[in-house]
Amino acid sequence: MIPYLVNLAVLVGIFGILAASLNIMVGYAGIFSVAQAVFFGLGAYAGAQIALHLTTDLSVAILVAMVIAAALSLCIALPALRVRDEYFVIASLGLQMFATTLFGEAGALTGGVGGLVGIPRPSLFGVEIASASSMIAVVFGALALVLLATWALMRGSFGRSLMAIRDSETAAQAAGKNVAILKLLAVCVSCAFAGVAGALYAFHMAFVNVETFTLEQSMLVIAMVIIGGVGTLAGPIVGAIILLLLPAGLSFLPFIPPNQIGVVQQMIYGLAMTLLMIFRPAGIVGRRFR
Repeated sequence: MIPYLVNLAVLVGIFGILAASLNIMVGYAGIFSVAQAVFFGLGAYAGAQIALHLTTDLSVAILVAMVIAAALSLCIALPALRVRDEYFVIASLGLQMFATTLFGEAGALTGGVGGLVGIPRPSLFGVEIASASSMIAVVFGALALVLLATWALMRGSFGRSLMAIRDSETAAQAAGKNVAILKLLAVCVSCAFAGVAGALYAFHMAFVNVETFTLEQSMLVIAMVIIGGVGTLAGPIVGAIILLLLPAGLSFLPFIPPNQIGVVQQMIYGLAMTLLMIFRPAGIVGRRFR
């Protein structure tokens, strides 16, 4: 029971980072993307390859994962940011579908459908992270740094400019804001943080494959942000806790057959999001935009 709870705690921290990364785009910049799992996957595969072929140092793997995820985010940001709203959603959906296929077919880099196995235990500055409690400390330390960086960015002129674009892109452009560059930076920062979550996930699971980086995963992360509260620091963390603990809680209910847990879980997700849109449109800890 204890190892299960420890694993769950680590996953909450990792998905908290992933949801916080998406919140930069959705909550602060008003850019709705359904491809965050792509950059989560890029970070995971990059971290796994670094661990398998170069070094197990987590700091190196995370740095490489951030650079790769941020650099490849330009593949969607440069062409797609020429459009707005639903057109960007469609562009990100296309990227998600393409990347899922690519992850499954690029066997030399991703291991194909079978994935990458045997990822060694991570180390940090030469010290091996051997225990589960140490991994919890590392993951939540990374989560704290991501939240601190987000808080610092959003309190500055960059964050205020993003929120101006979110509220009215036309007005922000009329006020002299370079909308294209600001959106580009928001996407790069968001995807870099998703790369952090991916690298941590690869080291924690010691195995990655394409099944973790599908459209369903992207939708789960979107649900975490919306249910928790868009445009808030705590909202994505609250959403991650709720949506990861829910399946665990359902598995302990004796009147739900094990093969029906997924169906019940999806029904609860849908009902929760519907009720939130009616009574709490900004999420559990969010506030209505003024």
